Amino acid sequence: MASSTVITLVVLAILVLGAISIYNTLVNRRNRLQNAFAQIEVQLKRRYDLIPNLVETAKAYLKHERETLEAVTNARNTALAGLKALSAQPGNAQGMSQLGQAEGALTSAMSRLNLTMEAYPELKSSQNMQQLSEELSSTENKLAFARQAYNDAVMAYNSYRQSFPPVMLAGLFGHGSDASLLEFADTVAIQAAPKVTF
Repeated sequence: MASSTVITLVVLAILVLGAISIYNTLVNRRNRLQNAFAQIEVQLKRRYDLIPNLVETAKAYLKHERETLEAVTNARNTALAGLKALSAQPGNAQGMSQLGQAEGALTSAMSRLNLTMEAYPELKSSQNMQQLSEELSSTENKLAFARQAYNDAVMAYNSYRQSFPPVMLAGLFGHGSDASLLEFADTVAIQAAPKVTF
């Protein structure tokens, strides 16, 4: 009788330790995911802070292109609002989708602005514009790396949460749903390479 009690206690201890390990791993992976999103947030905020400077610099040269400048400003404001809403709950599927769409619209508006600026060589050669363009380009590169790190953290979290035995306990520990990847609508499409003829 004493040996069966000891065996029962050992089995219970193993189960409790296993549950504690699963809980701690879920928390650790969710924290990594949230930290990775915070890095995206830093780069997006930097980008959103640079865009008004870019628009102000371009206004002096693009007096007849007010629609383009307003589209960039509106897209920036929509994306910033989406980011603020998502900051409270990174990984939320609906919030990630909305931010991805807002970022796609912003990328599209910025592309239109870049095309418009091609017609104004004096604007492109402006030292202020060159510096802003360089800072935006650097921020875009950092954002791409941060987004990749976030998506990797999401995959690690989701994979662990969906594996056995964590899948049995995840809901009990407050990890009931998968985190969502962050994909920007316009950056998913791959453009065809230009044809060169001699």
